[in-house]
Amino acid sequence: MSDLAVAKRYAVALFQIAKEQNLLTQMEEELQAVKQIFSEQKDLLAFLEHPKLSKSAKKEVIANSFSKLSEPIINTLFIMLEGHRTGEIKLMAEEFIQLANEENSIAEATVYTVRPLTDTEREAVSTAFAAKVGKRTLKINNIADSSIIGGIKLQIGNRIFDGSVSGKLDRLSKQLLS
Repeated sequence: MSDLAVAKRYAVALFQIAKEQNLLTQMEEELQAVKQIFSEQKDLLAFLEHPKLSKSAKKEVIANSFSKLSEPIINTLFIMLEGHRTGEIKLMAEEFIQLANEENSIAEATVYTVRPLTDTEREAVSTAFAAKVGKRTLKINNIADSSIIGGIKLQIGNRIFDGSVSGKLDRLSKQLLS
């Protein structure tokens, strides 16, 4: 079974528990932290996958590292450890977040601007583009990029909306050369 399929199974099971216990928002935030930790701390994953270390030592590290997380998440991490699936923890967290976003009609967007957006601008971008992709709202990850010169470039999934000055100049250049 592929890593993604395994991660989806764990994510779906955890998602169902979150809905039953009405902890969807809390568990999503906790899994955002888990995802970030496993993305940034490569040593943790190497430790958890080390074949010569005992499972009890690995469980202790998980219990101590993630002590503030809800019980269903810690239990899922333990189950994944037992099944030698620690390599899929980050993927599982991503899948859970995606399921939660779908449930709440939220899309994740990366917005490139010359300067960081203000809260008012974030809200305006979210309102304007959420409707275009059939969602209620957008979670915006804003990246300041001076190479776009001005305007805004937005990516939602595999869709890109390019209203940047550099994008317009590129399109104009291609038109003139063809």
